[in-house]
Amino acid sequence: MPPKLFLSFFRWYCHPRLADHIEGDLLEDYGNRLKMSGRRKADFRFIIDVLLLFRPGIIRSIEGGRNLNHYDMYKSYFVIGWRNLLRNKAFSSINISGLALGMACSLLITLWVLDEKGMDAFHENNDNLFVVFHRGYHDGLIDGGYANPALLAEETKAIYPEVKLATSLSLTQLTAFEANSKTMKEMGSFASPEFFSVFSFPLLAGTKESALKTTSDIAISRKMAEDFFGSVDAAYGKSIRYQNRKDLRITAVFENLPSNTSMKFDCLINWQTFMDENDWAKNWGNNCALTYVVLHPGTAVSSFENKFQNFFDRHEEAQSETYKVKLGLQKYSDQYLHSQMENGEFVGGRIQYVNLFSIIAVFIVLIACINSMNLTTAYSLKRSREIGVRKVVGAFKSALVNQFIGEAILTTLLSFAVGLIIVVSILPVFNSITQKYIQIPVGQPYFWISIVTTAVLIGCICGSYPAFYQSAFSPIKALRGVLRFGNSALWFRRGLVVFQFVLSIMLITGTIVVSKQVGYVQNVNLGYDRENLIYIPLEGDLGAKYEVFKDLSEDINGVKSISRATEKPTRINNGTGGVEWEGKGPGSFLEFTQVAVGYDFIETMGMEMDQGRDLSPEFKSDSVGYIVNQEALKLINYDDPIGKPLTLWGTHGSIVGVVKDFHFNSLHTNIGPLLLRLGEEGAGGWAIIRVEAGKTKETLAGLEKISKELNPKFPFTYQFSDEEYQKLYASEQVVSKLSNAFAFLAIVISCLGLLGLTMFTTEKRTKEIGIRKTLGAPLVSLFNLLSKELFILIFIAIVIATPLAWYVMNDWLQAYAYKIEITIWIFIYAGMLAVLIALVTIGFQTMKASLMNPVRSLRSE
Repeated sequence: MPPKLFLSFFRWYCHPRLADHIEGDLLEDYGNRLKMSGRRKADFRFIIDVLLLFRPGIIRSIEGGRNLNHYDMYKSYFVIGWRNLLRNKAFSSINISGLALGMACSLLITLWVLDEKGMDAFHENNDNLFVVFHRGYHDGLIDGGYANPALLAEETKAIYPEVKLATSLSLTQLTAFEANSKTMKEMGSFASPEFFSVFSFPLLAGTKESALKTTSDIAISRKMAEDFFGSVDAAYGKSIRYQNRKDLRITAVFENLPSNTSMKFDCLINWQTFMDENDWAKNWGNNCALTYVVLHPGTAVSSFENKFQNFFDRHEEAQSETYKVKLGLQKYSDQYLHSQMENGEFVGGRIQYVNLFSIIAVFIVLIACINSMNLTTAYSLKRSREIGVRKVVGAFKSALVNQFIGEAILTTLLSFAVGLIIVVSILPVFNSITQKYIQIPVGQPYFWISIVTTAVLIGCICGSYPAFYQSAFSPIKALRGVLRFGNSALWFRRGLVVFQFVLSIMLITGTIVVSKQVGYVQNVNLGYDRENLIYIPLEGDLGAKYEVFKDLSEDINGVKSISRATEKPTRINNGTGGVEWEGKGPGSFLEFTQVAVGYDFIETMGMEMDQGRDLSPEFKSDSVGYIVNQEALKLINYDDPIGKPLTLWGTHGSIVGVVKDFHFNSLHTNIGPLLLRLGEEGAGGWAIIRVEAGKTKETLAGLEKISKELNPKFPFTYQFSDEEYQKLYASEQVVSKLSNAFAFLAIVISCLGLLGLTMFTTEKRTKEIGIRKTLGAPLVSLFNLLSKELFILIFIAIVIATPLAWYVMNDWLQAYAYKIEITIWIFIYAGMLAVLIALVTIGFQTMKASLMNPVRSLRSE
């Protein structure tokens, strides 16, 4: 229709004062005068018929629209959107459910990621607070870690004017305390006097300057104060006995540690107590302390680090000509997430899990958005006549786009509301799995602003393609109901389905790999038998009376053997460079891990000897006898090591045995050189007891009785070796559980999309199905008709997802020194699972349609 004629027609049509008796034949005359072709004249006549049908309502809309402001316009968008949601309940339920699950998953992950990234960032000195680490250079290799000499903090502050504060901290351990006729075990550490000036842990009693000033000082938490004394005020200034060996004075009470700190302790004891109890800690060649420094504001960190890295040039006993040690600084708030070192550089840590779940959150949101776009686009055909009428009466494309995006935003807001309800419901379970105390910050305005902004953004994303697609409908085809998806629209929708399942299959594959790796580390042969193995702390009088404890325990029915060690065998960390042997190069410095053990240690642990024998009381010379592992023997390079000389910290002895390599740390690290020395006497450490299978309960009862007789002031406690080993992989177990849950939810969301598309396809082809059934089409043929295309798309997704999933998960596995192999079967399982889930989802709806009475199918239109 020419523009002038179209304009004059609408001036007549939309003017309320013109007579209503003008009929369609008058309008048809316009078409005759323009000598239209038959097809164009038919289209023109069709439009006129529709306009005459809707003329009264359209005139009312136009009369009301003359005074319509923007508020009313947007309000109308949401009113119409709400009516459409109610009109298509099945479609709306599937759409909102998928988005709500996606939003709930992403919100949970976002809260967890924010909690992880906010760890240790609350300290007042955060911008200038650093943890000291070391790099060791030897044989073309670079190793590193956070453990440093115990004397480092004090001397660093004395030497470098750039250092404002410095403090040392020992590893935390469960320690027994006695006060007010109560004996309890608390998590304790040793710290130097400036600790509370370096870190911003609030003090409820005492001052940060005097908290750990003298060797008899201890600072305790509010919880510990209330456990022993009932209140903070009652605890301050009181005496408390440490390990039944020393009385300490409570000079400070600090608030219970917040959930956003990586430090875990209930009390801190003055650093000098640690030095007095461990003479070996006074040697610059032994690493046993964490060191933290606060630089003066304005200090150029890189310049200071260049100077600080050569600190050990002052202490040659800490290095040699072939082993050089350099120090470095890492911002303390970065340590929690970036703690894994490789070749002297920080290459990962918990940040890998943060990145992994951030990607999963994005994947799940994308899957939910794709669902919404696919469903909205598919169901747009049902609204074709509405769109046609709007376009015919003069609605601009921008108005239609705004209308459909407004509806998408409304759907997203409703989904977010449902998602929030889901998050509130499952947050306690989520916290239990992650061992966190995450809360929804409902009282923070930024949270609600972020929620609404994200909802609007996702609504725009979900509604963008459907809006532009629907607004481009031909009004004539729309009004006649003959709209069909064009090739571009079909391929785009197929692409979205493929992309959606690529993400889902990657999540399935990732879940399988994570589960297999966690299963591997839980069941790998460690080189010793961790089943039926019990650790008992030798605290109080029990350490001094170990020989008596051992003799009495061996008489208990169920005890097979007993030994001891200064550290639990599941994690041995004490490193030293004080090992010498014949043939060692002059100036050579190699670090060994060392631990003192009792007689029969190898037998009790269930280890295997490669050469020689275990330490035994039958040989007096074993007081200076040493057992090395196979990795240590490679460095020492003795052809026939038994009886050959070995010196530790100046004590001359000889090698009595070579034990086969066993894991004495996490599988994240390779097995290093290890030296076992005799430590049958002395306080502290752990008793290691091998129990007969099935007799654990009665054995523990007997051990408890002996412990109470010999050590009455200390409660009897014990740990199982296998449980202690599992603690090394707490993060992996959390990751495994979360990845399983989120992968399952991603699959559910994808299935909701498939269900919606299948329902729509079935509804659109109801008449075709009825005709085919009437003509005798078998059930398999109808099932194939409705599901063939979707299965082809899923197979394409499997082909695309397989190499991508291999690349991502292979990179994740590099964090482990010992790991599984990613075999082709993992991808086959993932693909089969995706196909099976799709088969169940599609199959129910298609079978339902295939079994429908053909008479009802033919009547449906």
